[in-house]
Amino acid sequence: MNAEHNELDRSLHAAWGRLVGGMSPAAWMLAWSDWVLHFATQPGRNAQIALHQAPPPARLRAHDSRLGADEWTAWPFSMYREAFETTGHRLLEMVRGVPGVDRHHEQLVAFMVRQWLEMVSPANIFATNPQVLQRTAATCGVNLATGAALGVEDFARGALGLPPAGTEAFRPGHEVAITPGKVILRNELIELIQYAPTTSTVHAEPVLIVSAWIMKYYVLDLSPHNSLIRYLVAQGHTVFAVSWKNPGTADAQLGMDNYLRLGIRASLDAIEAVVHGRRVHAVGYCLGGTLMAIAAAAMARDHDDRLASLTLLAAQTDFTEPGEIGLFIDESQLAFLEDLMAHEGFLGAQQMAAAFQALRPGDLIWGAMVRTWLLGERAPMTDLMAWNADGTRMPYRMHADYLRSLFLDNALAEGHYLVDGKPVSLKDIDVPVFLLGTSTDHVAPWRSVYKFNLLSDTEVTFVLATGGHNAGIVSEPGHAHRSYRVLRRAGNGAYVPPDSFLCVSRDIEGSWWPCLQQWLAARSGPRRRPPAIGAPHRGLPPLCSAPGSYVLAR
Repeated sequence: MNAEHNELDRSLHAAWGRLVGGMSPAAWMLAWSDWVLHFATQPGRNAQIALHQAPPPARLRAHDSRLGADEWTAWPFSMYREAFETTGHRLLEMVRGVPGVDRHHEQLVAFMVRQWLEMVSPANIFATNPQVLQRTAATCGVNLATGAALGVEDFARGALGLPPAGTEAFRPGHEVAITPGKVILRNELIELIQYAPTTSTVHAEPVLIVSAWIMKYYVLDLSPHNSLIRYLVAQGHTVFAVSWKNPGTADAQLGMDNYLRLGIRASLDAIEAVVHGRRVHAVGYCLGGTLMAIAAAAMARDHDDRLASLTLLAAQTDFTEPGEIGLFIDESQLAFLEDLMAHEGFLGAQQMAAAFQALRPGDLIWGAMVRTWLLGERAPMTDLMAWNADGTRMPYRMHADYLRSLFLDNALAEGHYLVDGKPVSLKDIDVPVFLLGTSTDHVAPWRSVYKFNLLSDTEVTFVLATGGHNAGIVSEPGHAHRSYRVLRRAGNGAYVPPDSFLCVSRDIEGSWWPCLQQWLAARSGPRRRPPAIGAPHRGLPPLCSAPGSYVLAR
C-alpha cells in the first residue's frame, strides 16, 4: 500500500511538474512566506526605503541593457526608462537585506522580482518602445505583419517539437562536427572518437576531451574555424573525445558511477590500447570537468598514474557558490524534480533549457521576442546557437545523485564523495592542473571554479578568459574582443585570493587556446609518429566516421 501511495504521489507531482515547468510551488511559497513574515516586522526599515526619493545610483538601478540606446534619451521615453529603473531599484531594495530572511529564500524572491521587471520593461511594450514605433512608422506596419508570420512559425515549430528556424544549416557531420576521425569504441553510454592526425609527428601524450552530458560534445568541434578539437589536432596532438549518448526512458537508472565507469575509465582503457604506455592529458569541460576531477582523485587514491595532466574548463569542484543556477536547487525543489524525473525516466532538454533562459530573460526571452515579433527581424542563426538548441536529456538517477551529492551536500569538496565505496579527496591529485574560468559565466562562476586552488596542493595554472560559459570556451585565435589573465602557482605554493589575482595579473589580448596548447606541449614528451586509428588487434576497430551516431540522436 505504501508503494502504491508513493507512486500515486509521484504521478501527481509529475503531472503538476509538467504544468509548472518542473518548478516546485512549495519552494517558491516558502521563499515568499519567509520574506513576507520578516518584511512585515520591519516597519522602520520599510518606511525609510519608501521615503527615500533620491534617484538611485546607476549601478543600483534595475537596468535593462536595451534601454541604453540613444532613442531612449528623448521624451517621453526617457521618462518611461527613469520610472522603470527607479521603481525596479525600490522593489529590489525592499526584498534584499531583510533581517532574518534565509539567504536562499531572499535570492529566490529577488529572482522572481527580476523576472517580473524583465517582463514589464518598457522595451517589451509596443507603445513605449521608440525603436518599435519608429520601425512601424517607417514600414507602414510591415514589421508587425512580418513579426506575426515569424511568431506563427515559432509556435508551430514549438508545438511540433522542432528546433528553431535556421538550425538546419548547422548539421553535425555536415557543417559542424566535421573534424575527420573515427569512432573506435561504443558502449551503452559513450562513443569514443579518435581524430585523424594532420601533422607528420605528434606529441607523445594523447589528449582526452570529456564534455558535459547535458550538451552535445561538438561545442568543442563546431565550425572548422572555431573548433578546439581541430585546433589541437593541427598543433600536433593526438585527440580523443567522448560523445555521450542522449539517454531515454530505458536509461533512467544510469548514475554517476556509470558515467565514471563507462565514460572515463572505458575511454582511458581504450586509449591505453591505442597509445600503449603513454600517459593522458585529460581535458574536462563543465560537468565533464567535474567528473574528470572525481576520476583523477580516485585514480590518485588508487595509485593509477595514467594521467599526465588535468585541464578543467569552466568546471566546478566546490558548490558552495554555484551561481544563479543554485536558485533552482534546494531540498523542496529537488524532491519535486526527483518525482518528475522518476515518472519520465529523465529530465527533458526543454526543461533544462528553460531554466538557463530564466537566468537571462532580457536577452534570451524578451529581447528575442521583441526583435522577432515586433521589429520583424529574425536574428541570424550561428553555429553556437544551433548547438545550444540541440539539447540532451539526463537520466533520473544520475541527475538526482549529481544535484544531491554535489550541489546540496558539496560532498566532493568536503571529502565524502564516494567512488567504489570509498571517499575521494581532490588533495590527492598530484598532476599539473590547467584551470580555466570565464568572466561572465552564469553557470560556473569563475570565483567558484577558482576554489579548486583551496582544495588541491598540486601545481595549478589558472586562466580567466573573457566571455561566458560557452562563448568564452569557443574563443578561437583571431576572435575579436578576447583576452585572458594567467596565474601560475607551484605545487604547495601559497594561496592567492581571487581579488588579489585580479590585481597581480595582467590582461593578455587574444585567445587562451594557444596558452593551453603550449601548456600541454610543455608537459609532453618528444614528438613521434602518429599512432594508428583504433587498435583492431585489441578489439578496437574503427566502427564509423566521426561524429558517430550518438550525437545525431534527438
